[in-house]
Amino acid sequence: MESPQRVGPYTLVKKLGEGGMGVVHLAHDPAGRQVALKMMRADLAGQEEFRRRFGKESEAARRVARFCTAPVLDAGFHDGIAYIVTEYVEGPDLSAVVSRAPLTGANLEALAVGVATALAAIHAAGVVHRDLKPSNVLLSPLGPRVIDFGIAQLADASGAVATVARSMGTPAYMSPEQARGEHVTPASDIFSWGSLVAYAGTGRPPFGTGGVPEVIYRVINHAPRLDGLDERVRPLVERALDKDPARRPTAQQLIDALLGRAQVPVAAATQAVSETWTPVVLPLNRPEVRPSGPQAGPPVPAGTSATWQQGAPRRRLWPVLVVGVLAAVVGAAAALVAVRPWERPGPVPGTPEATHKVDALGTTFEVTIDSLVRQGKAARLQWTVKNVGKEEPLIYRKLGRNANDSTVSQVSIVPPGVGDAPYPVIDEGHCRCATVPGGFFHQGEQLQLWAVFEGLPEDADHVDVNLRLFGLFRHVAVEEA
Repeated sequence: MESPQRVGPYTLVKKLGEGGMGVVHLAHDPAGRQVALKMMRADLAGQEEFRRRFGKESEAARRVARFCTAPVLDAGFHDGIAYIVTEYVEGPDLSAVVSRAPLTGANLEALAVGVATALAAIHAAGVVHRDLKPSNVLLSPLGPRVIDFGIAQLADASGAVATVARSMGTPAYMSPEQARGEHVTPASDIFSWGSLVAYAGTGRPPFGTGGVPEVIYRVINHAPRLDGLDERVRPLVERALDKDPARRPTAQQLIDALLGRAQVPVAAATQAVSETWTPVVLPLNRPEVRPSGPQAGPPVPAGTSATWQQGAPRRRLWPVLVVGVLAAVVGAAAALVAVRPWERPGPVPGTPEATHKVDALGTTFEVTIDSLVRQGKAARLQWTVKNVGKEEPLIYRKLGRNANDSTVSQVSIVPPGVGDAPYPVIDEGHCRCATVPGGFFHQGEQLQLWAVFEGLPEDADHVDVNLRLFGLFRHVAVEEA
């Protein structure tokens, strides 16, 4: 058997995608955690200026806080090729979702707030994204996550700014100054934010489509086409799309305007997004999911966006309506007809009958069993953990086999009459289960975790579920696929 390819200390698992700057792979780090590894184009590493700036720019990218972003974890060179490693975030990208239908209501606002929050974190680290576009926004179960920040900046080391800008992606999301090949500032990302939100809410780029010169001419000279965009976000998008960078709002001003209060911390904005975001799903016959997160597998389950509150004096995010939750459950039920449903995330969190409050690690967690779905002797368990206490503990590496295991490999299900409780399946040394992200578990944040088991008796309709740190759930119903 051929040995897996390694890049530095990372083992490549499979190719996730390819873009103008390089190829992205799913990989495992030395501790077995899943990460996304981007290998830059070989010709870039051959440029002396690129090599000189690579360490400086990648280190700046590593300083970006994780709020609504996929954090940069590592960077280096391997066999003369530069690579960057980021946290792996699961979810379809914005372009794949909007190609089916534009975002509306609460999800459109959550997207606007989430991407602005990511930009605030990126700009606070002294980084300009330079390539904000729909394919660089992943829609995770907890909300949008911005990826690939700082990558385009590295390409500028060659000095061919205009050429690189054209090769980086869709010209419709560039600012006029970037399209002209001029020096760009954080205000350039704000213009891209306006184009991206307009696209998300209408299903079309505000400067149209067509050949590169044609689109760039419109970006520089034409007013954006915003008809059909939700009137509650349209004025802010218009300000962001001002041709003059000096007249555009900052990322923080975008957040404040959307949430209706001044100087909203990025942590609070991130929490507001996660609490109101309804997960989205692509049809099962669409492969363009672009996973990039700790849980490998097909897209997350469907959800229907909530509507805006009518007549509200200030813009703010609102909880998902009951209609949206019911739609999500119906969508998830339909998806179970497909093969291997336990490999797919379960329903949107919130089954009241399977929710406990647990005191652990000096704080209080609200823990919900979302689903336990069986097909034959295999089953997929999904649960949600939310920190509802006042402390911000570390739960990383507290649910695995040892101090180096960041997965949830030691949770178990206990069927009636079974002596040995099944634990998650281990394939080639890797757990078929969720990886717990590192860092502090902040107040109000929630995690959606999962694990795949085998050996569940076919006649077991109820089981006990032992979530270790989060307690024992008795008599959990087993759903049939």
